[in-house]
Amino acid sequence: MPLMDDNPAVTRRPIGREGLAAAARYALVCLAAYLCGSRFTALFHGESAGMGGLWSVISGIVVLQSTSRDTWKSAGVRVFGTAIGAVVSGGYLVLLPFSPLGMAFSIGVTVLICHALNVPEYGRLAALTVAIIMVISAANPALNPLLNAALRFCESGIGAAMAVLVILLWPRGDGGRN
Repeated sequence: MPLMDDNPAVTRRPIGREGLAAAARYALVCLAAYLCGSRFTALFHGESAGMGGLWSVISGIVVLQSTSRDTWKSAGVRVFGTAIGAVVSGGYLVLLPFSPLGMAFSIGVTVLICHALNVPEYGRLAALTVAIIMVISAANPALNPLLNAALRFCESGIGAAMAVLVILLWPRGDGGRN
């Protein structure tokens, strides 16, 4: 079996300033998103505050891109996709309790809505939102489904906002506008 050093397709490069800056941006987005998301959620539902922080972190990671333009575009996809998923899962949970079949059905409906709205690329993030909301409702049956959906939407917005803020305040070395 050949070693990595023997493979001409694999080249090692030093990390460099931009690699260190990218890692620092991700770390900063995650820290800010977790702190803001968990504290925000704790105001309304302390039991899911940790999950709220995590959902904000996930959103921040998903949204943060290497350029300002791509980060803004990703933030729009994230927020709109999350809104679709929150509406579908919140609506389902108002009518019926959590079930794996209900979650699968809601994810299918969510993806269909994204296609019907001609935004199929939003389907993946909208589906993730449905899954998060449904599982949190299963873990916290006393949590009002509409509050759950609203919190998850806000947490996603918090994470997206942290990513946009970091890329605006600390763009790539070339200005990050590519």
